Amino acid sequence: MNVFSPQVRFSVLDRSLTLRGEHPASALRHAVAFAREVERLGYHRFWVAEHHSVPGVAGSAPTVLAAAVAAATERIRVGTGGVMLPNHQPLVVAEQFGVLEALYPGRIDMGLGRSVGFTDGIRAALGRGKDAAEDFPERLAELLGYFLGTQDAHPGVHARPAEGLRPAPFVLATGAGADHAAAVGVPLVVAAAIGEERMLRAIERYRTTFRPSTWSARPYVVLAGTVAVADTAEAAEDLLLPEAWAAAYSRTRGTFPPLIPAEEIRAAALTAREREHLDAARRDRIAGTAETVAADLAALFARTDADEFLVTTSSHDRAGRVDSARRLAELAGIAPRIGAGARG
Repeated sequence: MNVFSPQVRFSVLDRSLTLRGEHPASALRHAVAFAREVERLGYHRFWVAEHHSVPGVAGSAPTVLAAAVAAATERIRVGTGGVMLPNHQPLVVAEQFGVLEALYPGRIDMGLGRSVGFTDGIRAALGRGKDAAEDFPERLAELLGYFLGTQDAHPGVHARPAEGLRPAPFVLATGAGADHAAAVGVPLVVAAAIGEERMLRAIERYRTTFRPSTWSARPYVVLAGTVAVADTAEAAEDLLLPEAWAAAYSRTRGTFPPLIPAEEIRAAALTAREREHLDAARRDRIAGTAETVAADLAALFARTDADEFLVTTSSHDRAGRVDSARRLAELAGIAPRIGAGARG
């Protein structure tokens, strides 16, 4: 069953969340295994994220993990969602993605974000301050310039082997991200989690002010969101409940923990504040049976006219996550393409 335009692509973001009692190394290995399954199901790209000093997240070095994913797969595009550019020197980021693109030509995506470390301690360890995101436009221009051979922030400095290569850049829309993506002419990644009205305004502003570039001739919008598909609405909600609880826990206790089973959360006696944060964490997520998810996604695409959907399904139930990815692939009409190669 394909209820979407064949031009719409579906991709996956994996944040390498750990389970209670699990060593982070296991979560990383599961991410690589999930990427292989996602490729088999016909998804367009597989991205990994960057988090530092978070107990429940194993993915701290996205370019390293992306290299492992690319080595374990054959056709799917591989990238980051994203590398937080304020945390790194543009030259080093260019070199890392240059190596990835040199080793896996035509398959590497360079998703870039503006976030900095969540705590003073993390920012100090990274050598960054709270205002590090303010020079994102300059860092972005420098980074892209290393690939084009045009950067002038450091005359005479060249990124090897990046110069002349073209990994595909994307900018994650947090704050002014839409404006930065439009200014340099690269695709935009935006999430409904920032609020739908704010998301729609960002998309419209991006399309209106987009400047064609070497990287992209036209605006390209990727919607990012959490989705779960299951036999019943309750089963789909249970897939997403562990991450929602971890998010609520972080709001009330200051740290994002490893995931625990949904049945434990349902049996727990929650305070009013915990319930409030849990309900907030479950908003702007699409979960249910195939029919419900198809209708919700179709309505979302109608409102945004997006080119692609980047789905996240973090769960304590990893088998359920794979099943959800399979069901969504069937809805998207990409599952029948298994073994036929990915779209260009």
